Amino acid sequence: MPTTGKLLEVIALQTEVAGLGLDLDLGSLLDRVVKRTVNLVDADGAALEMAEGDEMVYRAAAGMAEGSLGLRLRRSDSLSGRCVAEGQSLICADALLDPRCDRAACERLGLRSMVVVPLRHHGMTVGVLKAMSRQPGHFADRHLALLKLVSELVAAAMYFATRYAPDELFRKATHDGLTDLPNRSLFMDRLYASLAQAQRDGQPLAVMMLDLNGLKGINDGFGHRAGDAALLTFAHRLAGGLRQTDTAARLGGDEFAVLLRPLAADGGLAATMQRLAGQINGSVEFEGRLLQVGASMGAASFPEDGADAARLLELADQRMYCDKRGLQPVSA
Repeated sequence: MPTTGKLLEVIALQTEVAGLGLDLDLGSLLDRVVKRTVNLVDADGAALEMAEGDEMVYRAAAGMAEGSLGLRLRRSDSLSGRCVAEGQSLICADALLDPRCDRAACERLGLRSMVVVPLRHHGMTVGVLKAMSRQPGHFADRHLALLKLVSELVAAAMYFATRYAPDELFRKATHDGLTDLPNRSLFMDRLYASLAQAQRDGQPLAVMMLDLNGLKGINDGFGHRAGDAALLTFAHRLAGGLRQTDTAARLGGDEFAVLLRPLAADGGLAATMQRLAGQINGSVEFEGRLLQVGASMGAASFPEDGADAARLLELADQRMYCDKRGLQPVSA
């Protein structure tokens, strides 16, 4: 159990945050938290990493990590990424021996041991609070208990910082402004979480990549308002063809993605793709004109095509381009 003195330090931080009221600045809060964390768990450094797409990004840093602000690490290769995917706190006794860690990044920092706890916002794991040491085996359960208290404080502060924000900060950060579909960041978060769950319960899932055909021609021939109308109609049809458990996302431009979780048993992936194609392909009426809208599609499934998120997306993307060019699909 943490000592009374350490618990009083957590209370002092809570009092500081409470004193800021509704004028809380999130960036300032994160800086306060990581600086306090160093002393709280007798660490050499601390960082707050946010999950952005397939990367973990240092958004606040103190101590030995201070020069690493803005550092980006692949989620699939880091202990922090695993923490986000699993939603569980993790301790690493020696980063140079632990296969869950990005060894090269740890060597650059001089990091030998660390502890990471998930940071949750609106029920979703959006990042981690990390404490680090130059010594192996530095962290124990008492340090973990303290960091969990701090992470809960940060989560509550993030809620109030965005709950009363007039620009709906959180939704803008996770959804596409035109179609209101989840964006790349939210899609990747759900994919990592779904893969972790699928590996536990053994249920298959699939990812699809879709490319809206002809968008450039519509924009060039009829203007961007027509292009936006085509995108909105396509997004509406795509979302309408999915179950509540699935996720449709706009990754950017004419690129969309779908997460099918769990994969339907009736006919499997091929049947689902055929059904979706029938719903999303067709004409769109815009100011008296009929614009043709369709999509090229490719997909990859777990466990058949692998268990790595990056590999599944890459394979689905390759198969989508094969579909666009009329080629045979790429094999796993």
